[in-house]
Amino acid sequence: MSKTEGKKETPLMKQYNAIKKKYPDAMLLFRVGDFYETFGEDAKKAAQVLGIILTKRGAGSETETALAGFPHHSLHTYLPKLVKAGMRVAICDQLEDPKMTKTIVKRGVTELVTPGVSLNDEVLQSKSNNFLAAIHFTKNVVGISFLDVSTGEFLVAQGTVSMIDKLLQNFSPSEVLVQKQFKQTFLEKFENRYHTFYLDDWVFQETFANETLHNHFDVKSLKGFGIQELTYGIIAAGAVLFYLSETQHHQLKHIQTISRIAEDTYVWMDRFTIRNLELYNPNAVNAVTLLDVIDKTISPMGGRMLKRWLALPLKNIDEIKNRHELVKFFIHSESYFEIINYQLKQISDLERLISKVATGKVSPKEVIDLKNSLKAILPIKEASEKSANSTVQNFGKKLHSCSNLIDKISEILFENAPVNILKGNAIAKNVHQELDDLRAISTSGKNYLDDMLARETEKTGISSLKISFNNVFGYYIEVRNTHKDKVPETWIRKQTLVNAERYITEELKEYETKILGAEEKIQVLEQQIFADLVQYIIQFVQPIQENAQTIATLDCLLSFAKLAIDNNYVCPIIDESTDLEIKNGRHPVIEKQLPIDQQYIANDVVLNRNQQQIIMITGPNMSGKSAILRQTALIVLLAQMGSYVPAQHAKIGIVDKIFTRVGASDNISMGESTFMVEMNETAAILNNISERSLVLLDEIGRGTSTYDGISIAWAIAEFLHEHPSKAKTLFATHYHELNEMTATFERIKNYNVSVKELKDSIIFIRKLVAGGSNHSFGIHVAKLAGMPSMVIHRANKILAQLEKNNKNANVKEALKQTQHQEMQLSFFQLDDPLLENIREEILATNIDTLTPIEALMKLNEIKRMLVKK
Repeated sequence: MSKTEGKKETPLMKQYNAIKKKYPDAMLLFRVGDFYETFGEDAKKAAQVLGIILTKRGAGSETETALAGFPHHSLHTYLPKLVKAGMRVAICDQLEDPKMTKTIVKRGVTELVTPGVSLNDEVLQSKSNNFLAAIHFTKNVVGISFLDVSTGEFLVAQGTVSMIDKLLQNFSPSEVLVQKQFKQTFLEKFENRYHTFYLDDWVFQETFANETLHNHFDVKSLKGFGIQELTYGIIAAGAVLFYLSETQHHQLKHIQTISRIAEDTYVWMDRFTIRNLELYNPNAVNAVTLLDVIDKTISPMGGRMLKRWLALPLKNIDEIKNRHELVKFFIHSESYFEIINYQLKQISDLERLISKVATGKVSPKEVIDLKNSLKAILPIKEASEKSANSTVQNFGKKLHSCSNLIDKISEILFENAPVNILKGNAIAKNVHQELDDLRAISTSGKNYLDDMLARETEKTGISSLKISFNNVFGYYIEVRNTHKDKVPETWIRKQTLVNAERYITEELKEYETKILGAEEKIQVLEQQIFADLVQYIIQFVQPIQENAQTIATLDCLLSFAKLAIDNNYVCPIIDESTDLEIKNGRHPVIEKQLPIDQQYIANDVVLNRNQQQIIMITGPNMSGKSAILRQTALIVLLAQMGSYVPAQHAKIGIVDKIFTRVGASDNISMGESTFMVEMNETAAILNNISERSLVLLDEIGRGTSTYDGISIAWAIAEFLHEHPSKAKTLFATHYHELNEMTATFERIKNYNVSVKELKDSIIFIRKLVAGGSNHSFGIHVAKLAGMPSMVIHRANKILAQLEKNNKNANVKEALKQTQHQEMQLSFFQLDDPLLENIREEILATNIDTLTPIEALMKLNEIKRMLVKK
């Protein structure tokens, strides 16, 4: 909050304003006693986001300001809400004990939490990474880096804007760092889809980035990481590490490596395809994604890895087949399956636990969780090493037993260690002799006081003596007034009450000093022993992270095995061909949403570059055209990420790119119409196809007029057919005129999704059969949607009239007639430029070679020329 010129300030607000000035872009949580307070604009935002009461500090005075706060122990409840709302939050704590100072308490920011930089369990999602990204723009190439500070994963890449766009979609960063001068560029290229923070331009310097990375990894070169050539990616990575330092994150020993995202080793999918296929983000509220259906992982590490596998399907046949073989092994090795399945349930989030250790934010309970997780790995290691499968044996060899660490934690911490070290009773017995002695003093206190009370009662003859404790006097002896004449002279009176008096004795004060000193020393010793243990654990960061990766891999493969068993999936055949053969394929998501008594209608799809390159699918709306397109892509995706697939049989020649244009998605906020978005996406497909591409086009051209739409759809299909890559294509359309293409283009085949037509209704068979369809059944679908009967009745009458008018119409004959009449009409003024143009158009048309669709387009062109006049 900035103060108003000349406005009086209390000492507290002066301190607040000085700290707030250092963090103008963050919400400042200012610790005052037992509360975190917010002031001014921060208070208004906090009240709105957190639903807490907005009040005033110094109401009615010159220093009046908005105020909102919450108890300090509720930080873990409120902080996640602020961060999830996209806010940067500076936590300002009291840096000294208020009892130890007579002036204002010293305060300072101890942590700056932002959407991309958080270790808070309430902010993080267990099965999703929390990536912080940085982008560096140059003229032709964009550099990018991703860091998940909660797991230590650090990735870099560089490439075109479309590649970076795809990576942003895949990794879905919680926060993106951008150079200030490129703020507008970022918004133009990637829209306002991410929480962004803009850094000074000097941060994005090559020299600074290299120096930062060299210092962090303690290396003289980045060659060992294989990223030395990614100059712009390195600059982005340097910006990420700089930001961590700026947000008070200095303990980063868990970030031990940095890797490149090798885009050329994975299937290319642009962000439109990722969105259209609903891989992990639904397009509608409560919609089910592919990830929702296939994720049978148990561990958080496995869940995060499966999401990465889905985002980056493999292109290497050997790697794909290796995963398939391992899934097969899991399915057929029941005992091994059961061991892994049981032990995975005992393993906590190893990656995030060891990250908390490295950053000094781990609790005693979490260290126990770490130990128990490492113990649960031992049976997996043993079973894997005994396996007959050599790859599984290698998994066992990769797993580190960490037996010394397990023993050390077991020796030092109680099994039921507390969540907070300050609660005490975390360190086990026989770890530290002085600690044991002090505990004995502390726990034997009650017996000591009971003995003292018995002795003093006997000496004084006062039967109602009572020893108690309060924060003002410490320990004291209370004597009722009826017995105060029996009090020994050596007792010192401390307080007089209505019915009693309170005294202290030398022995009681000595005991108090001893017992209170013991409790303070116990707390200090426990903290020190625990801190030493955490330092010891840090040397195991790398083996624990490697264990986490191996466990995650096993978890993903086990998930695939469960998926195959539960849903009758089969192992696909992957080869070097460019063919695609799917027998009785099913949509993995839709089949799980059907009522229990309803069976999914499976379909065959055969595509190749020689005979059946393009399948033109016609059929009514709602018949299942889009489902067939999507299921084909999802089956290929599942196969190439290493899973079995929902089909009776699948043979897949390796696919390198999957493109989809499915459904309309307005981008009016960016000044683009539905049709413009459609054309942008389609253009991106046509400009990037390869011979191993799979292209899925749904209802291309429907965003414009019928003739324009038919023309564009025809031209696109023709382009795909004639393109040297001969990309495999599924083309769903409601333009039945496109069925004419099969007569001219040999690799275009017509199919339709069949329906059964009854007197007043239709039944969707949802079976793909050879041959085109010439009826859209649009009025039937409107009826099913609940359209008023008057509208349906009127539509049927109009349709009947239109069909009657066009029943005997022949487009070629009509054009011939027009050509003949053109020679006869006396009103043809050849000196009229428009008529001369029309005459030339008609005479230049070869009627005998004209297809019906071309004839329609020609007539429409002439009509437009006349309408313009």
